[in-house]
Amino acid sequence: MIVYVVNIRVKPECLAAFRAASQENAAHSRQEPGIASFEVLQQQDDPTRFLLVEAYRDAAAIAAHKETAHYAQWRDAVAPLMAEPRVGLKYSPVGPAAG
Repeated sequence: MIVYVVNIRVKPECLAAFRAASQENAAHSRQEPGIASFEVLQQQDDPTRFLLVEAYRDAAAIAAHKETAHYAQWRDAVAPLMAEPRVGLKYSPVGPAAG
């Protein structure tokens, strides 16, 4: 399992468009066999900040996701909505369930 956490800051005037595009992408992403979960979170005390938490079964699933039409559509749609470049970090589970 690989968990990819993406920090995003959106322009205040673009919140609705970003939310809509991200919800659409997440709905399609959850249908991919290599994705265990895909969440879009909005920070409570700063609504311009979002966190994507994507759990992939393996590295091949990440590569496959980035080749989908819905990812390309999301990437291109949200790029001008962001206040700064997004930052993504990859994590691995720790403990007995890490397997």
